[in-house]
Amino acid sequence: MTEFLEIEQKFDVDTGFDRPSFDELPGVGAAEPVLHHLSATYFDTADGRLAASKITLRRRTGGTDEGWHLKLPADAGARREVHAPLGTSERQVPEALAARVAEVTGGAPIATLDTERTVVTLRNEDGRVVAEIADDDVTARRLPPGGTEDRSPGRELRWREIEVEVPTADPALQRAAAEVLFAAGARPAGHGSKLARVLDESSPS
Repeated sequence: MTEFLEIEQKFDVDTGFDRPSFDELPGVGAAEPVLHHLSATYFDTADGRLAASKITLRRRTGGTDEGWHLKLPADAGARREVHAPLGTSERQVPEALAARVAEVTGGAPIATLDTERTVVTLRNEDGRVVAEIADDDVTARRLPPGGTEDRSPGRELRWREIEVEVPTADPALQRAAAEVLFAAGARPAGHGSKLARVLDESSPS
């Protein structure tokens, strides 16, 4: 099991958004984009106790960090992220993660997200990774109560968003990357996470 601090900014963009080049950012170079196909199932209790506590629990395949991910609240603009291996069970939450949220967990699958992610890695002059730009095309569905597979899931939701993640806080670089995205037509994200968007937009009006 591994643990680290996730520091990221999220932006909403239109489907036809033209992703800008980040080569003009001072002191960094942008690698060629890499495409990943991600598939995630999110878990919570029927009454949404994890979401209410700003906790995210998912099992995701694909990409460079596939496995179980538990995201816990941390300082402003960051979350504590804990990883565990995929294992063989798609439904059984790893004990090490379940223990971290024992007071609120014990739920079932509540949503599925399939993401076509294009990653642009930014490195400094020494070759160290200083940021990753993730351009996500997302297809999501909310699952019926209890996560039963014999009932139809909710309507399909589709959107595109950009994430800028840095391994350590770098306010100057983060501001510069945000300015490049805003100039290209990006907007501050309306939701703090993909799951929050699914739960919000699939709730009865």
